[in-house]
Amino acid sequence: MAISLDSTGRTPGLCHGRRHAARDLLPAEHYLDSGYPSAELIVGMKESFGVTLVTPVLLDSSPQARSGAGFGRTAFAIDWDNREATCPRGHTSTWWSPAVQHGTKAIVVKFDKETCRPCPVRDKCTRAKNGGRTLSLRAREQQQVLDEARTQQTSQEWRAKYATRAGIEGTIHQAMAVTGMRRARYRGLKKTHLEHAFSAVALNLIRLDAWWNGRPLDRTRSSHLARLDQQDFNLTA
Repeated sequence: MAISLDSTGRTPGLCHGRRHAARDLLPAEHYLDSGYPSAELIVGMKESFGVTLVTPVLLDSSPQARSGAGFGRTAFAIDWDNREATCPRGHTSTWWSPAVQHGTKAIVVKFDKETCRPCPVRDKCTRAKNGGRTLSLRAREQQQVLDEARTQQTSQEWRAKYATRAGIEGTIHQAMAVTGMRRARYRGLKKTHLEHAFSAVALNLIRLDAWWNGRPLDRTRSSHLARLDQQDFNLTA
């Protein structure tokens, strides 16, 4: 079973996972948009509730990764047990230390400047003029999950799977536009639940009617500029 809830800030926290677990409503997979994911959340949901989050994560933001021509973080082999990293040229790091960066726990890994200075591919590895290459890592489990997610989301298989989210966004938009579900009309959990149930039935009937009559619900929209271009074309035709 896989579900994907709305993008209004009500779903992906661990507290929501506990509420769904208490009601035995946890899915095997949970589809999120790109506004929510973090390594902590992905690991926490898997460990605490056994739920796999299917969501795009932020890519490596280092200058090397952004340029596409240098050695990003994934070009370095990480030996977590021995607390050292190995660069693409086979040299090992000389510094491994826990740190806090922007309020988040991290691990700083450094390579000796005497090793990096004469390296023939130095310009693809670091922009430091005098020092050696430095890496910033998350805690072991978080970094491994993050690396795996980044690798998976570049595949066609993952993109096809995540396309499920596009259908969910359309359903959410329809629910807001047709039934006004963003704001409850009644007070109390039971009344609100009943309202949502009626709204879901109404949406299903609308969709069934559209299906039976061959009328698509998604209408292609044109921008104002596109409409002006079409008008100019019609005038000159």
